[in-house]
Amino acid sequence: MATKPIREVARELGLEEGELIPYGVDKVKVRVEALGRREGAQHGALVLVTGINPTAAGEGKTTTAIGLADGLRRLGRRAVVAVREPSMGPCFGVKGGGTGGGKAQLVPAEDINLHFTGDLHAVAAAHNLIAAVVDNALHHGTVPGLRPQNVSWRRVLDVNDRALRQVVVGLGGGAHGVARETGFDITAASEIMALVCLARDREDLRERVARVVVGERDDGSLVTVADLRVTGAVVALLKDAIHPNLVQTLEGTPALVHGGPFGNIAHGCSSLVATKLALKCAEVVVTEAGFGTDLGAEKFVHIKCRAGHLRPSVAVVVASLRALRVHGRTDRRPGEPDPAAVERGLANLDKHVENVRRLGMQPVVALNLFPGDSAEETELVLAHGAALAVPTVRFRAWEQGGEGALELAEVVDGLARSTEPPGPRYLYDLEWPTARKLDAVATALYGASGVDLSSRARAKLARYEELGYRQLPVCVAKTQYSLSDDPEQVGRPQGFRVAFRDVRLAAGAGFVVAYAGDVLTMPGLPKHPAAQRWDLDSHGRVVGLT
Repeated sequence: MATKPIREVARELGLEEGELIPYGVDKVKVRVEALGRREGAQHGALVLVTGINPTAAGEGKTTTAIGLADGLRRLGRRAVVAVREPSMGPCFGVKGGGTGGGKAQLVPAEDINLHFTGDLHAVAAAHNLIAAVVDNALHHGTVPGLRPQNVSWRRVLDVNDRALRQVVVGLGGGAHGVARETGFDITAASEIMALVCLARDREDLRERVARVVVGERDDGSLVTVADLRVTGAVVALLKDAIHPNLVQTLEGTPALVHGGPFGNIAHGCSSLVATKLALKCAEVVVTEAGFGTDLGAEKFVHIKCRAGHLRPSVAVVVASLRALRVHGRTDRRPGEPDPAAVERGLANLDKHVENVRRLGMQPVVALNLFPGDSAEETELVLAHGAALAVPTVRFRAWEQGGEGALELAEVVDGLARSTEPPGPRYLYDLEWPTARKLDAVATALYGASGVDLSSRARAKLARYEELGYRQLPVCVAKTQYSLSDDPEQVGRPQGFRVAFRDVRLAAGAGFVVAYAGDVLTMPGLPKHPAAQRWDLDSHGRVVGLT
């Protein structure tokens, strides 16, 4: 199986020429109106790919999602993979690329990992336009009662840059603006990114942008983008970003790649429009949610499924021997077998399987194997899954492409066909107080004994509820490396509480963000960033992407 002309990929999905916006010869955007024209089409089965708590290098969820879709096509199923767009920050930082790996990749990988179709740039421009208008309003006094200390809207940039986490703007006095403290977040953490991914159509996008809160007046009333009178300009900047992007895998499987919110500081899911369009065009849709079940899968259910009335049937929990060793606190060198540590680390996997069931989906474990992985450790994991009656399979798509995903594809296809999905199981009611929602997530999915809110967080939550925002779901920002809020607590920690230091209202996206531990919304670069490996060769080809 091989790649094909992108218009042929579009035709396989039943898309018409007039519904496509070409971006070169190997990628197109699909007009958002294509979804509305298929309101009566049959829904495919929705499969979520999630995982255990990862190592810094990740455990291969995107590779698994791509390989699984390739495997399903080899079984004769009309499959589509719907995943997020990579952020350039991590691509130039630790990860080196976010389009899968080995023989289970999206193409054109270099374009997707760099500027792609400009969606992330459009989100950053829209977000920063709002920031510029806020500072302009402070300078000219056009929003009475808005003070510098009451502005909550920061700027964004699609890089990892720790030096921009806290900055002072407006220095120089007079014509140079009003001096105040602010900062930058990464574009993937932008509320604009989140609302683009949750908008149903252009009109819903407009309404969400208008609701975005940028600060408070002296009397406590909120200042929104609608108050700044730039809703139309922001929507204009997003006019193309609302359209999903269509590319393909190395085996020619259609791939809708759209939106890029992080799973540890945002809701971690690709766009609702892309997922719903895929469900109208395919028999099986494989999608991914960032990081483990405690982050991406939880938000996929409580935020994305709620917003889009989605009914996922199966959730694939991705694990690797490397991560299981870490969760078993191995004292050996990275990559060196340690069966005893793997056995101890299975407690982390068990919790994520349990979480999938709590969220109303059928779990399947994919052991993502790489060349050189230990046969003894592999058999240990497979036997553990059999003892728990959880389908647990070897997954070798990195090495073998769709052929190495056939075992997983057969299991997933069988489960997806066998039962009508009951719909997700929500852990909290939207009518509950926000603090109770956080407690429900932390106790049920993290295994915490409870939550502690700072006085600042409690006061802000009380204020949000007083203003009528009680019915919003929560979006927890915490470390991805642990079930707890402490990245050092690997495995399945017990007897801990989760501390929430702050909260933020994301009224446009439609959730309340709660910050646990010391999670950062602007990542930094490692000592030797992946950017040092990237280059352009004499033929104009990008090299060094891994």
